Amino acid sequence: MIGWDSLFSAVADDPSTSETGAASDPSGGSGGGAVQEFMEKTDWVEIFSTLLLALATVTTAWSGYQASRWSGEQAIAFSEANAARVESTRASTRAGQQVQIDLALFTQWIDAFARDEQPLVDFYENRFREEFKPAFDAWLATKPKTNPDAPLSPFDMPQYQLAQRTEADRLSTVSDEAGQRARRNNQRSDNYVLCVVLFASSLFFAGISTKLVSRYSRGAILALGYAVFAGTVIWVLTFPISFSI
Repeated sequence: MIGWDSLFSAVADDPSTSETGAASDPSGGSGGGAVQEFMEKTDWVEIFSTLLLALATVTTAWSGYQASRWSGEQAIAFSEANAARVESTRASTRAGQQVQIDLALFTQWIDAFARDEQPLVDFYENRFREEFKPAFDAWLATKPKTNPDAPLSPFDMPQYQLAQRTEADRLSTVSDEAGQRARRNNQRSDNYVLCVVLFASSLFFAGISTKLVSRYSRGAILALGYAVFAGTVIWVLTFPISFSI
């Protein structure tokens, strides 16, 4: 039969109950040391450089796409402006031709009217253009033969309106608006091109930060890359987007 003294002696000699054994307990303080070791061994500059490279690559591609899109929008707007300008010139030319016709017929009418040749007066009146007649009738109503304050001719009357002249003015306005839109689109395209350059700069900073030896220098260059990237992203968010499928 084993005595109590022998049992206590065996327990005291057991290494598992020693101070060394308690220190090796996995549930003790050794977990914090592992986390600290992981933090020290991890190259955070490398991780954040890789992240910046990925983000800057995507945003560079997006800016290049938008620059191309707005360049196309600019070309379309300039084409619309040129087409409207050509049509405006044509309408203005037709309006000028109509004025010449009205002026020639009215001049002949004045001669016949001054000679009291009523048949010839009626002949010319019947050949007046429809746009000229309202102005002519309004001018006659002012009694120009006896009224010294009457307008000199129907061409001075507000009723003398030419549809082709109105159309020329409208097309000229359309051309001006399209030209302004084209210039805005050109500026947008240029802005996106500048963003491509800025994002490419952040790519450069991210890449060069992995080549430096000094940890401080690597962090500083990477921080500069992120600053350029963040500022450019904020600027890009203010731009309009052109998209098509």
